Amino acid sequence: MSTETNPTPAAPGIDGKTIAILSYFTWIGWIIAFVLYNSNKSQLAAYHLRQSLTLMILGILVYIVQIMLIFIPFLGWAVAVLLWIGLVVLWVLGLVAAINGQEKPAPVIGSLSQSIFSGIK
Repeated sequence: MSTETNPTPAAPGIDGKTIAILSYFTWIGWIIAFVLYNSNKSQLAAYHLRQSLTLMILGILVYIVQIMLIFIPFLGWAVAVLLWIGLVVLWVLGLVAAINGQEKPAPVIGSLSQSIFSGIK
């Protein structure tokens, strides 16, 4: 009598595209994406991890600038709103590129993020 063991199938790995998309959703999403990336490295995921990290840091800087601009009536408020709109546009462009599986740099920050965070390989 032979006993056959049915090995349980391995859980499918998360691909680089999924990691890239996940990296654009808050700091928690970025951390989860980074942890997943360490177990399944891909160039696409690394590219978007670097770019989304730059966007998040830029978001903190925009927030700090907004705090200073809020004291300037009308003009300061308008500039703060424009900065946030610009940040959202960059975020959407990065997310769409990740969804399409492209390594397309976001305007202004794309190439900068790749050089600053080149340690994420």
